[in-house]
Amino acid sequence: MSIIHTIFPLLIIMFNIGCEPFAKSYSSTSNPKMYEADEYVSPTSNQDQVKVVTWNIRFGAGRLPWFIDSCGEKALANYDSVEIIMQKIADTLNVMEADIVLLQEVDIESKRSGFMDQVQFLLNNTNLNYGAYASMMEVDFVFSDGLGRINTGNAILSKFELTEAKRIKLRLRTDQSTLVQYGYARRNILKAKIPELSQGTKDFYVVNIHATAFATDDTKKQHINKYLETLSDIQNNNDYFVTGGDLNSVPPGSVTDFCENDKCDGEECDGDYENNEAYQGSYFEHFEGEPDILVPLYNSYESAIDLADANLPSHYSHAPSTSFKRNNIKYDRKLSYLFTNKTWVNGTSRTHQSAWEISDHMPVSSMVMLGNR
Repeated sequence: MSIIHTIFPLLIIMFNIGCEPFAKSYSSTSNPKMYEADEYVSPTSNQDQVKVVTWNIRFGAGRLPWFIDSCGEKALANYDSVEIIMQKIADTLNVMEADIVLLQEVDIESKRSGFMDQVQFLLNNTNLNYGAYASMMEVDFVFSDGLGRINTGNAILSKFELTEAKRIKLRLRTDQSTLVQYGYARRNILKAKIPELSQGTKDFYVVNIHATAFATDDTKKQHINKYLETLSDIQNNNDYFVTGGDLNSVPPGSVTDFCENDKCDGEECDGDYENNEAYQGSYFEHFEGEPDILVPLYNSYESAIDLADANLPSHYSHAPSTSFKRNNIKYDRKLSYLFTNKTWVNGTSRTHQSAWEISDHMPVSSMVMLGNR
């Protein structure tokens, strides 16, 4: 885990050409990059019941022992290996018959994933037609371990046309130096409208989020608050939405300390949560009230996996690389969620744990009931 906190200061040691910054920053709202599949596929699904999927795809690296998040030594995956994983992701989405997909950790022009545009690849290899992409890290050149260029972020894919897409800025961490913060992830909420699924005067929106993972200040709380604000704005306008993503938060009532699962060789879990980097990303009580951070979401909207089931092992969506190596633990906590202000079709919600080898997160899916339009 500690390597995460040594790589990002190295983002600052970059070549500078003219006056252009190397790590892109964003205004409070900005326009995402929009996509279309090379060949349009006519939707055949029942538009009154739409299949929604959220999935952190780990930039198509599968279970690569990556040096940042799995105590490994690998920094780069070659194009051929990424293509194999991306095809498995595409095949999985096709088998699910996904209509709307919320993706996190998608690369579009990164050396670590062979410079593949993964949004375009998925559109061209699934029955999905439209995409929107919002970068959370766009850095021209990273010296550390030969990482080179990185452009990674969130994406929405859909069988139906996406319009009025917006990238909504989330707050930067405050527990980092200015230099580290310069090259660090600029997380966001990605929001888009699907006119084809609107109901009379009520518009239909899709909202995707990837909240902070390693902050030890209140950044995660601020990210969830901004997420709630975004959803509330839609709700208060009497419109509909489906939403979800990688919230990097465990459900209320869950175990909150996963340091023993996640620690790298040589690290210790000694109870010093504030100063021991082994806990960052593995401990879910860094700020007061963090274990209950998702309660407002559960109270306000309908969850695909209700709270009574969210802590069951059958709905764990995170697959820790370190635990699998040591203890054969394939999945150990829930971090990915789906919510709506409509209704999920009873019996259609799934956590697809069979996909644990494709990423260190597993997809969550459900069918939303839109009703007669």
